[in-house]
Amino acid sequence: MDAEPAEAFSIAGYRLLRRIGQGTHGTVHLARHAQTGQTVALKLVPLPGGSGAQAARQAFLDSIETGRGLQHPGIVALFGGGVEARTGWLAMEPVPGTDLGRYTHAARLLPEPLVVLIARRVAQALAYAHRQSVVHRDVKPANVLVDWATDRCKLADFGLARAANAMRTGTGIVPGSPSYMAPELLAGSVPTPQSDFYAVGVMLFELLVGRLPHAGASMGELLRQVASEPAPDLTRIKPGLPPELGRITARLLAKNPAERHADGDTLAEELSAVMPAL
Repeated sequence: MDAEPAEAFSIAGYRLLRRIGQGTHGTVHLARHAQTGQTVALKLVPLPGGSGAQAARQAFLDSIETGRGLQHPGIVALFGGGVEARTGWLAMEPVPGTDLGRYTHAARLLPEPLVVLIARRVAQALAYAHRQSVVHRDVKPANVLVDWATDRCKLADFGLARAANAMRTGTGIVPGSPSYMAPELLAGSVPTPQSDFYAVGVMLFELLVGRLPHAGASMGELLRQVASEPAPDLTRIKPGLPPELGRITARLLAKNPAERHADGDTLAEELSAVMPAL
């Protein structure tokens, strides 16, 4: 029997129109509410059963409260969410365009001034979230949405990494994003604004160079590199970049969280200052 088209399915009053994305935590569909007619990006997250089901459900519901409290032009708005059976759902602002994941390869790099501008906007969004005592926990290119036609850049999936932590695998690592996790997180420390800034450093490095600062052949090798090896010097890989941009990136990728930026506003100001040199 042939599968029914996506529009035949609905959840929480939303009719699924078509799939528009696949992420670490679930699938994203364009959906329309049957009663209000509101069109949203609906994220569906499978939740586990068994002994961890209640903890996972509560963590997911907590992530909804976290996301709904954030109102900023650089953050994807969360309209609502809930759990039906073993599926969590999030109704979000639909953002046209794409995520930054496609621009992390050497053959598809964005212009350097545009990369720094995007990093500055991400820093500003994080500055706002951190003032609300919210840490993102999963900053990476796939969670940064850009719409070139409207010059919009938005950070998505606030709080979902915490929910994913309740569904963690036997490795003890939040699934999907170890390459962007700060050394202290891989060692089991609590996420902080400085661990978010480390992830910004990884993303900035990757968008400028086309590869990660650390990329082991195995998970164990990756963890060893992140824990003990300094990140490569950005300006040695791309000598044409301003030295100050190299210093900013090196500071973001410092092993010691205390050596990273104190807040997102400071980081945004430093990125603004380096843009004329590009």
